[in-house]
Amino acid sequence: MVNQAAPSAPEFPIPVSYGLKTGSLTPSETLAQSVALIAPTGAPVMTIPLVFGLAGQGAAIAFVISTIGVLLVALNVNQFARVSSSPGSLYTYIADHMHPRWGVLAGWALLIAYVGTAAAVSAGVANYANAMLRDLFGVQAFPVLLAALVTVFACYLAYRDVQVSARLMLWLEGASVALISVIACLIIVKHGWRLDMGQLTLQGVTPQRLRLGLVLAIFSSVGFESATSLGSEARDPLISIPRAVKWSAILAGVFFFLCTYAEVLGFRGDPVTLDKSLAPLHVLAQKAGLPTWVGTLTDLGAVLSFFSCFLACITAAARLLFLMGVNGALHSTLGEAHAENQTPHRAVLLSSAAAFVPAAVMTLRGVNLFDIYGLIGTVATFGFVTAYIMVSAAAPLYLRSLGRLTPQAIGISALAILAMGVALLGSLYPAPAGPYLYLPYIYAGALLGGFAWSTIWIARSPALAPELPVVL
Repeated sequence: MVNQAAPSAPEFPIPVSYGLKTGSLTPSETLAQSVALIAPTGAPVMTIPLVFGLAGQGAAIAFVISTIGVLLVALNVNQFARVSSSPGSLYTYIADHMHPRWGVLAGWALLIAYVGTAAAVSAGVANYANAMLRDLFGVQAFPVLLAALVTVFACYLAYRDVQVSARLMLWLEGASVALISVIACLIIVKHGWRLDMGQLTLQGVTPQRLRLGLVLAIFSSVGFESATSLGSEARDPLISIPRAVKWSAILAGVFFFLCTYAEVLGFRGDPVTLDKSLAPLHVLAQKAGLPTWVGTLTDLGAVLSFFSCFLACITAAARLLFLMGVNGALHSTLGEAHAENQTPHRAVLLSSAAAFVPAAVMTLRGVNLFDIYGLIGTVATFGFVTAYIMVSAAAPLYLRSLGRLTPQAIGISALAILAMGVALLGSLYPAPAGPYLYLPYIYAGALLGGFAWSTIWIARSPALAPELPVVL
């Protein structure tokens, strides 16, 4: 098949490498970056029970609606990804087509999102690694030690070779998703091929409960855009990255629906409801007639998925830090690539340390691992939603500059902004109780503090270029 985006065409010049390993990642490895950051295996063990607690039998439909909202954002992202490629992810798109300062703000929102997600999932690794150690050997390790091991190993992989880390993410996520899919399908087969109309007709589900569940379901799919951070390293980036953005959102949505449908079905009539179960996949594996050790394998799958998510987060964050360093929005040393490994090595070290510190401090202070996951993950999600709203607003401006703005594009942009706005407002009102009440202020302080820091660096450095170097 003829490649329509041939490099010989004048409108597609050679990608800017920035010293990174140009064209080293296959389409499947590029897809692995987005899938790993979504961490699909984390949903069946942690997110789906929480969504069920809010939306009841509407949990599966909440994931369907959330997938549609995420796909609307993906369509806006791909307006840029089809013609622009760099390590800067959404930061570059927004800086180019709204204003460089808006790009810096979006860059900091994404940094908070990626680093925060890495910190949150390190708690998930510690939780499920200890569950395995308890089941197999009757012992447990210090959570902070497990978080440190995850950080060091992931940092080494990201520092050493982007191709090795991408392949590892691909295999880890593929194995864990396959195992959980088998369990879900066995539950559905055991129930019989009749449809569960209670879930499909939203029996007993109020609009308020569905809205609350929808907010959390949307949050489970964030990170699908992270393949855009591999713009200088992906092979045929103008083709492989848009496909990764679109298909990671679609595949994650299908997987979430399958798991939610099966989990709600499998726990029906159980004395311990889905939202109260500490190990839902263990219960489902037993109900499916599988050996006890399969339940332990699901814990291993969760550990592998959360680890690959941590690796994907620092990979994306490092490339964002790298390009912000190149453009003067952060210290220039962050914008230097390792001469031999061709990785943003200093940015990898910084993003790894930044992810480890908050989780370690909270762990040492005795905060429950699930609470660490929820608290830091919520702050991270504010960053994702902020960036998604901004890139969806930038898409029509970009299309107008090309003379290609259509009513359909305006509608997609408006619907994406509406969907993400509902998710953001739904997490703020009604005001949550306890420590969650203060998280928006923590996020706003971190975002504005980072933006002010970059503003100082820009003033001390050459002016931030109005058009960042990208592939056009």
